[in-house]
Amino acid sequence: MAQTSAAHTRAAPSETAPHPGDTDGTTTHQPVGGRSLRGFTGAGYDKGRALPVQAAWFAVLHLLFATWWFPARWRPALLRAFGARVGQRVLIRRGVRVHWPWKLDIGDDVWIGEDAWILNLEPVTIGNDCCVSQGALLCTGSHRRRSATFEFDNGPIRLEPGSWIAARAVVLRGVTVAGGAVVGAGAVAHRDLAPGEVLTAGGAPATDLSVSVVSTKGAAA
Repeated sequence: MAQTSAAHTRAAPSETAPHPGDTDGTTTHQPVGGRSLRGFTGAGYDKGRALPVQAAWFAVLHLLFATWWFPARWRPALLRAFGARVGQRVLIRRGVRVHWPWKLDIGDDVWIGEDAWILNLEPVTIGNDCCVSQGALLCTGSHRRRSATFEFDNGPIRLEPGSWIAARAVVLRGVTVAGGAVVGAGAVAHRDLAPGEVLTAGGAPATDLSVSVVSTKGAAA
């Protein structure tokens, strides 16, 4: 019979043996940097509708609204059915996600491109003639970094008429993008933009190329 190696004859460590920091076999959680996510309360965040309505919207969002085959002309009607205010001639492409329709106000002649994400824990207002391009994120949610339990630090977003959020750009909570302003492709708007201002990724000088993107109007549904 082949000789058994020493490595194989050692007793395997017990799966129930305490790990460092354990007490009597149970893990003792040590918050890092004084933070304890276990104590998170979600204070100050009102979802705005009862749980059955929330569940119904998520079902409609994933089974109909965001799918490639669902007609674009019907998407505004679905949003209105769940409490959104949506103007006329609004174009919403496939893959668009809206967290809570009842916290969304869209004006007339607005374009929202493929895979844009409106994460509206707080109200998002999109004025007339705005363009939110492919993959853009409007994020009203955040957290208080000095809070031991990492509580919410949310705020509304407002896009004033004629503003443009270019491809894969991000607008953070509490920001107003004034009329005619542009958040360029890949840029992050963490402050208000003045009328006509152009914010580009990395703070580079604004050029037509730095903010350009394929028109959401011309893209496929």
